[in-house]
Amino acid sequence: MHLNTSQQNAVEFVTGPCLVLAGAGSGKTRVIIHKITHLINQCGYQDRHIAAVTFTNKAAREMKERAAQHLGSQAARRIMISTLHTLGLDIIKNEYQALGIKKNFSLFDDQDQLSILKDLSEKWLKKDKDLLKQLVSSIANWKHNLINPDQAVALAFSERDKIFAHCYHLYDSHLKPCNVLDFDDLILLPTLLLQKNREVLERWQQRINYLLVDEYQDTNKSQYELLKLLIRKKSLFTMVGDDDQSIYSWRGARPQNLMLLKEDFPGLHIIKLEQNYRSSQRILKSANMLIANNPHIFKKKLFSELSYGEELKILTANHEDDEAEQVVGELIAHHFINKTSYSDYAILYRGNHQSRTFEKMLLQKHIPYSISGNTSFFSRPEIKDLLAYLRILTNPDDDRAFLRIINTPRREIGLTTLQKLGYWANHRAISLFRASFDLGLRQTLRGRGLETLQSFTSWMQKVSILSEQDPMAALHDLIYGIDYKKWLLETAVNPQAADMRIKNVNQLIVWMKEMLQGNNISEAMTLTQVVTQFTMRDMMAKSENANSVERVQLMTIHASKGLEFLYVYIVGMEEGVLPHHSSISTNTVDEERRLAYVGITRAQKKLVFTLCRERRQYGSLVRNKPSRFLSELPQEDLKWNKKDSVISPHDVLLKRQKSIANIREILKNIKKI
Repeated sequence: MHLNTSQQNAVEFVTGPCLVLAGAGSGKTRVIIHKITHLINQCGYQDRHIAAVTFTNKAAREMKERAAQHLGSQAARRIMISTLHTLGLDIIKNEYQALGIKKNFSLFDDQDQLSILKDLSEKWLKKDKDLLKQLVSSIANWKHNLINPDQAVALAFSERDKIFAHCYHLYDSHLKPCNVLDFDDLILLPTLLLQKNREVLERWQQRINYLLVDEYQDTNKSQYELLKLLIRKKSLFTMVGDDDQSIYSWRGARPQNLMLLKEDFPGLHIIKLEQNYRSSQRILKSANMLIANNPHIFKKKLFSELSYGEELKILTANHEDDEAEQVVGELIAHHFINKTSYSDYAILYRGNHQSRTFEKMLLQKHIPYSISGNTSFFSRPEIKDLLAYLRILTNPDDDRAFLRIINTPRREIGLTTLQKLGYWANHRAISLFRASFDLGLRQTLRGRGLETLQSFTSWMQKVSILSEQDPMAALHDLIYGIDYKKWLLETAVNPQAADMRIKNVNQLIVWMKEMLQGNNISEAMTLTQVVTQFTMRDMMAKSENANSVERVQLMTIHASKGLEFLYVYIVGMEEGVLPHHSSISTNTVDEERRLAYVGITRAQKKLVFTLCRERRQYGSLVRNKPSRFLSELPQEDLKWNKKDSVISPHDVLLKRQKSIANIREILKNIKKI
């Protein structure tokens, strides 16, 4: 397929700052790949001096694959194609000395972070899940806005914010001596470093001669500052984004960064990609009319040269079960009549809790499906715990694994002990595990703390020695030695949950035994190979699920961004659901409208909306009004199903009672005759 005029202009403009406003389905990835090719083949750029960043690993992989098709695999490998966080990680790895951290730093994932913050904040938050969630969000927002702990303390006015800022300070003080970074540090640290260190800044500005950024509208303040620092000297870049698809404000994304780009780079050249290659014209007409109700920095209007398409259907249901029954029934009928694949269908919703009734109905009808965002086996806490123990057995220098297991189960090794151990490990430039045996540790750590720590690490060392001769015996000694099943029973929300977690542990043991012994298909593995395989298995499972065929896709509208499906059902089109009630109360409906716009533009051929007359929310039965977004669509293109005949369960009961009364009246009259 040839590039259209706008796409060609976007590819060929290379003499200054460029913003490409790419509407949904307008071929923005094609433009980025063709522009990289143009820069190398026509403009004399060296591949290793071009960087292209996006926001998901999946998008980065796709970009690499498509670059390899155009330029060859070797050239594609030399181009810096990655997520923005991976670029930040590369800067940290190369500049760790300037940052004052050890080379072998560890990364905390969200579960590690939550576990540490739960301990640090227990005195004030009492392990309240909602408050902990707010604390995690607050720390992320502070980091997104380049606010350090001291600044956060100074800016805090309410009692809650003062507590949160203090916990942020404790959290930062805990991570630094342990040489640990969290996900947000991958942007924060490089940004602060480039702001303060001119030598490092010039080195990275020389390394990146041209920068391309996908999904620019999803950048937050710190991300924009990092990008601006990298490109300020030459102003040679292409930002590709769409303010109408900015749906991540809760993660700090700021669509106003589009306007900042215009202010910071007055010579900005703006190109609009408005031709959609995905959806019917009727679907695009609806999307355009809906999003026109939002204020715009830059105006654009999608169009398609495909057919006008079929009407948009609206199913009105009595309640959630009726909604699921109608959607699944309609989907099955469409599948058999049109001989389609189940993977052509997507059911999209505002919140994950809405998936339950659809999952139940699909199970009853024996329809294969997959739910985006499900926790994989290897992401479960009990599996991650045991894998962390195994990682220490095979690699004692894994500080991240050490921090996960040190108090799982609890063994009274306090945060002060860990901080002192971290400081000493940094001083000696060794891992936390090895530092626990260092004679000099007694200079900073004494008494019960040192005794408890060394008792644990000495026991782990014995298990490690045993694992070299008999890995299965070592695993059993490990599980029984820490009394892990008792820990699961004590910490689970109920006995059923504990039983499920114990079954998961047993399943891991079975898999491990099979891999260590080998079979007719595969050779026996070493313990190190098994641990490596387990670490990779989670990514492999996610990839298999993503590529599975013949499965109806269930996912939130947020998760659907970047995807497309022939047939789409957007369910729960009600006030309080979409738009969400919190957006109505906080007057942030514009983002909910953008979310609905994203959902609509996922559909290629067919689009169906659903709403319920009654829905159970927060334990109560509520009657929601139809979503305002339905009234903002072109009414001549909508086909309401059973709009006037839908009645609530209460009305059904009244109707039956009236019918019975009528029958009795007839019988009474017959008797009189």
